[in-house]
Amino acid sequence: MRLVFEKRKTLSRKAILLVPLASFIISLLLTAVLLTIFKTNPFVTFAAMFQGAFGTWPNFTETLVKAIPLMLTGLGVLIAFRLKFWNIGAEGQLTFGGIAATWVVLFWSPFLSPWMVLPVSIIIGMLAGALWAGIPAFLKVSLKVDEVLTTLMLNYVAILFAEHLYYGPWRDPKGYGFPGTPSFPEFAWLPRIAGRAHLGLIFALVLALLIWFILNRTRWGFELKIIGNNPAAAKCQGINIAKSIMMALLLAGALSGLAGACEVTGISRRLQQGLSIGYGYTAIIVAWLAQLNPIAAIMVAVLMAALLVGGDQVQMMMGLPAAMGLVLQGMLLFPMLAGSLFTEYKLRIIRSRLSGTLGA
Repeated sequence: MRLVFEKRKTLSRKAILLVPLASFIISLLLTAVLLTIFKTNPFVTFAAMFQGAFGTWPNFTETLVKAIPLMLTGLGVLIAFRLKFWNIGAEGQLTFGGIAATWVVLFWSPFLSPWMVLPVSIIIGMLAGALWAGIPAFLKVSLKVDEVLTTLMLNYVAILFAEHLYYGPWRDPKGYGFPGTPSFPEFAWLPRIAGRAHLGLIFALVLALLIWFILNRTRWGFELKIIGNNPAAAKCQGINIAKSIMMALLLAGALSGLAGACEVTGISRRLQQGLSIGYGYTAIIVAWLAQLNPIAAIMVAVLMAALLVGGDQVQMMMGLPAAMGLVLQGMLLFPMLAGSLFTEYKLRIIRSRLSGTLGA
């Protein structure tokens, strides 16, 4: 008798619902064990994290503040992952989008009507993010360069370029040495809808619905699925794989660039240290936990943001490191990745029969 994994011909709806739920419960149990090892009551810790993330309206709005860039970058990452293009560069695309939006506000404002500055800065931020994602996409389709390496390395280029700007030529001369650009004029502020949560939340919700429709109800979305599952079959059917990869990555980069533009116009209202704090990397977790579903990505982004905000609360109330939120993210990711195996595969028991004859 032996156990084998057999790929499902059709995805089981029951598995799609039950496996993530079971994986989430397992991750909570593993986290509880870890907290117990550190002599901390897991129930009190979980309650403190929930209180910190959702307990009051200001806390909830701060959770939304962190969820917005995770939603947008998560949507960008999952589009690329649908193609099996491993885009690890959402962090750099977000950063470059923030740089471009800042450039528009600082240097284009004298030549634009005040009401045009904000929309133009957001559009240019999206184009910059698309450009930054287009570089590894072009290298992949033209030279077969591994996208994991190029997208990861471009993150550091974008982050270091941003640091050069707000420490150097774009540094506010009236900032008393603080590393950051001059503050944006009020007409370049992205409107806030609750606390510090801004209009980017509406952008993310609308885009999630639009991307779900594109991926599930359009010919191009179907082509992306075929390319991701079987590139050879896609080529035989006449699908232009290179064109689809370029279009998907430009869209993915634009979404991450939008996240960066929203951060500088809606939160910091300047380019400063703190724009690149790992949203693009956490977006990978968001995409996988959502199983590449745009609607689910919105909810998972809120969960990931709650862990970050709740981690700060745990630090203050329980004396635990604030990094506990990041630990919980990892605890969520690995059971979910293991569980996704059972979503696409089923476990079969193969019994072997011994045949033969016995003779004297």
